[in-house]
Amino acid sequence: MEELAMSINNIWVLVAAFLVMFMQPGFAMVEAGFTRSKNTANILTKNLVDFSVGSLIFWLVGYTIMYGESIGGLIGMPEFFFNDNGIGDYTNKTDLIFQTMFAATAATIVSGAVAERTKFNAYIIFTVVITLFIYPISGHWKWGGGWLDQLGFLDFAGSTIVHSVGAWVGLAGAITLGPRLGKYGKDGKAKAIPGHNLTFGALGVFILWFGWFGFNPGSQLGAAGNDNALAISHIALTTNLSAAAGAMAALFFSWFKFKRPTLSLALNGALAGLVAITAGCDIVSPGGAVMIGLIAGVLLVLSVEFFDQVLKIDDPVGAISVHGVCGAFGTLAVGLFATDGGLFYGGGTSLLLAQLIGVAAVFAWAFLTGLILFRVLKATIGLRVSRRIEEEGLDVYEHGESAYN
Repeated sequence: MEELAMSINNIWVLVAAFLVMFMQPGFAMVEAGFTRSKNTANILTKNLVDFSVGSLIFWLVGYTIMYGESIGGLIGMPEFFFNDNGIGDYTNKTDLIFQTMFAATAATIVSGAVAERTKFNAYIIFTVVITLFIYPISGHWKWGGGWLDQLGFLDFAGSTIVHSVGAWVGLAGAITLGPRLGKYGKDGKAKAIPGHNLTFGALGVFILWFGWFGFNPGSQLGAAGNDNALAISHIALTTNLSAAAGAMAALFFSWFKFKRPTLSLALNGALAGLVAITAGCDIVSPGGAVMIGLIAGVLLVLSVEFFDQVLKIDDPVGAISVHGVCGAFGTLAVGLFATDGGLFYGGGTSLLLAQLIGVAAVFAWAFLTGLILFRVLKATIGLRVSRRIEEEGLDVYEHGESAYN
């Protein structure tokens, strides 16, 4: 019976990993659809590279930095070329595969925030650094048994540990790069730069929504037995409800605010709901999940406008708002909506305080290390393409081919 349970758990975690891997084309379609056609091949290549590089680097050493024996609660003991045939509830190699998909997700989020103006060779370098160093260390703080875990910080599937890390590094990149040419007029007002294919964008969001059923329920890390079965079904339900609520909130709020029901904001609203529920999908009620999704959808619209028009930070796909702001909100929402320990359920403020510390610590780590990384790249090999390349498109100049003939 133990071997049967292990086999069931192992198959479940692998299937979940494959679902999370399918999110990679989802990210590629969203980013390509929300940007201009002249940069499509560049964006698709970046999404291929960050998954491939992330897989190699995380296997090489990143996984052990995240999950190795803790050194002071700050970092795991590094070991090279992970090849452990151990078996617990599932095999250690299955755990490597599953966690690799999360590392690749964190890396690919950065791509959207710095799209349409970044040198390809610089992109490869910071993808290596993210999966080798930035993501594994902050991930160790919680999932590797580090200091945040000991503090009582909760982040079930990675609203902060995965999504916000990618977004805050992306924020550092967007600030360092500056806005795209033509994004802001001489009067400082933001100008819309429409994406070339909302069909791609919509397809990408539906693929991501589908893949999230591996991301969140898969993080239960087991399927054998009644407890796992109940947990997986509950997580799937809260995940779906929050996504749906986020889409509707963004749609109707944008309709009210801009007098039009905006598809691009509604699509990002669904992603905002998914990101926000990821931290507490296991310990909030279905009603709480709807509330989290509704708030995230409204927050998404306000955040996109704030970064675009007030801070003048050019984020072509809204990655910072979706994954950073809504990821932070969703993590804090655990301290409010958790049925065990949440403020709204009589649990006091101790959990909320732990969540706040975790959100702040991960922001400081990811943003500051990202800022240092991008500034070093800017001062050495250069970070941004020339004006001519940006105007005519990265596809031909960076890759020698175009996505559309």
